Amino acid sequence: MKLLVVSHSCAEPSNQRLFSEIQAIRDWEVSLIVPANWHDEFGNILDKPPHPGLMQRTEKVPVFGNGKIILHVYLKAWEKFLRNNQFDAIYVNHEPYALATAQVCQANLRLPKKAAFGFYSCQNIFKRYPLPFRWLERKVYRSSQFAFPITPAVAEVLREKGFTRDVTVAPLPFDPAHYFQRGGAANETLVPRQARETVIGFVGRIVDEKGLRTLAAALVSLSDLQWKLVVIGTGSFEQEFRSLLSAGGVLDRCVFQGFVPHEETPRFLSAFDFLVLPSETQANWKEQFGRVITESLACGRPVIGSDSGEIPNLIRLSGGGLIFPEKNIVELAKAMRLMIITPSLRKECAMAGDSWVNQNVSLRAVAGRMASTIERATGRCAN
Repeated sequence: MKLLVVSHSCAEPSNQRLFSEIQAIRDWEVSLIVPANWHDEFGNILDKPPHPGLMQRTEKVPVFGNGKIILHVYLKAWEKFLRNNQFDAIYVNHEPYALATAQVCQANLRLPKKAAFGFYSCQNIFKRYPLPFRWLERKVYRSSQFAFPITPAVAEVLREKGFTRDVTVAPLPFDPAHYFQRGGAANETLVPRQARETVIGFVGRIVDEKGLRTLAAALVSLSDLQWKLVVIGTGSFEQEFRSLLSAGGVLDRCVFQGFVPHEETPRFLSAFDFLVLPSETQANWKEQFGRVITESLACGRPVIGSDSGEIPNLIRLSGGGLIFPEKNIVELAKAMRLMIITPSLRKECAMAGDSWVNQNVSLRAVAGRMASTIERATGRCAN
């Protein structure tokens, strides 16, 4: 089997592990196309060596519209490239309405022998896109044999929009070799704490929709307890978040780490006592997956999350934490208080969550489901 993967997110080598895993478990020949010098959402320019498992068949291609996830296109003669390589399947790790998806899909349609084509989606809200994106989306739907939505809610949107082919939910996976619980000494060296102090973690973009107003107010109501908040991430709401914490008299109990490379986040997650994800649904956005939830659980740390988007589904399925109604300061404070004063609850949720994510969201689990779907699309039987 010859599989081509096209992915802007794989400009970050850690995201290439999924496709290296597919290659390993099926003994396929996987080729990867990624943007050269990709500008990520944090302002970094990604130009790193490929993952060792894909070193020989990874190509970095210049793009027009660098950093624009939906609007970028690859500066590549796709039809010639596809004809010369004769792939059995092509997976474009982009939304079906993205220009890059349409670009590769159109080139595949012009071939005398077409590869089985598939796409990715994380859009969990039904949206009617303006032209020409609506046309591109329809064409990709008609021309694709499989799709990998990241949640059941995203799969429902695909069906509602008229995609009738093979749909397999493929959550954003984690690598157990990197996401696991570290030792106590390593945790305390990374995040020092006072005796009996509980470390609360937040990892993500520091923007208003992440519920940080609610978090600040809830923390103020917990001033009688011993806790420390560690914030990982950057964003436009940081200064206001600091001001809210300062006005409540708890800023000195909060540590802002700023941007931390994705490879380093497992060490911090392991050093927390629990993670909080208080996201709040907007008119055009709700939490699509909450990848940091599964990563935290894999590191042996429970989660408190709002009921926005996919967050409550992950927490219920995994048994890995507590859920509160979004924007509800009182209920968030209650959940955090309970988690702080009840170490046995933290341990119970962590154990359940760790077991569930390793069975359902690990690289091996997700890679196996994706490989089986691609085999069906190409007419091959799984071993």
